[in-house]
Amino acid sequence: MTKTRALVLGGGGLTGIAWETGILLGLERRGIHLRDADLMVGTSAGSAVAAQVAGPTPLEELYEAQIEGRVDELPGKLGLFGLLKLIVALRGTKDERKALAKVGSMALRARTVTEPVRRAVIEQRLPVQAWPETSLTIPAVNATTGAFTVFDTFSGVELTDAVAASCAVPMVWPPVTIGAQRYFDGGIRSVANVDLAAGNDRVVVIAPQTRGLRKGTTPAEQLTTTGASASVIVAPDATTQSAMGKNSLDPKARAASAVAGLDQADRVADAVRAVWD
Repeated sequence: MTKTRALVLGGGGLTGIAWETGILLGLERRGIHLRDADLMVGTSAGSAVAAQVAGPTPLEELYEAQIEGRVDELPGKLGLFGLLKLIVALRGTKDERKALAKVGSMALRARTVTEPVRRAVIEQRLPVQAWPETSLTIPAVNATTGAFTVFDTFSGVELTDAVAASCAVPMVWPPVTIGAQRYFDGGIRSVANVDLAAGNDRVVVIAPQTRGLRKGTTPAEQLTTTGASASVIVAPDATTQSAMGKNSLDPKARAASAVAGLDQADRVADAVRAVWD
């Protein structure tokens, strides 16, 4: 029986993109090729990384882009007040869809840059803007209904729009218009949406953030529902957390985060290899 492997890349802002890229390159240099996954799940920052590594662009090139700051990223910050508003909305209602709709309402009312300005940034992130041959799923949330939505190559949605939607942090970036609907960050439902990897035998989760805004949504909690026989969660250790800083949406922290990921790969390589090989 063929054993399938899933790579799950979680959300974590600009520092998360840089760190995940460094981790993936560091593991590849050690002969662990996570981009050979049968399925990739990319949430928020993880969607930007997954959309790139699932394609043909060499990891060395993606890493250098983070070190050199080639993408003209917009600085952002949710802030403590914004985070508290999210927590109140998400934990104040047991029904997941209703809770997410409350967040969507806040996202639609917030003052942000325009959609075209934000989309231009996402376009810069993606050297290849066509859906890859590798199975890739990118989650987002309908801002009006709160419905959890998963985009893939069969959705009829442009890859750039799917990534932009999954990266649309509420109250920081504008919800993304796709068809007649608008969507926001899939990481608000779960920081990594590990449950989307259900059915795969081996699962590697790379998660810049591991806390859940709602009960049952952390990578560890969701991993138990996948049925995987072997799995591992890679998260920033103390050294990496120090390099990443306190604001995950600060473009200035990209280089340090990428280097931290490259270095941390050496410390997690044995655990990842045990699952992947």
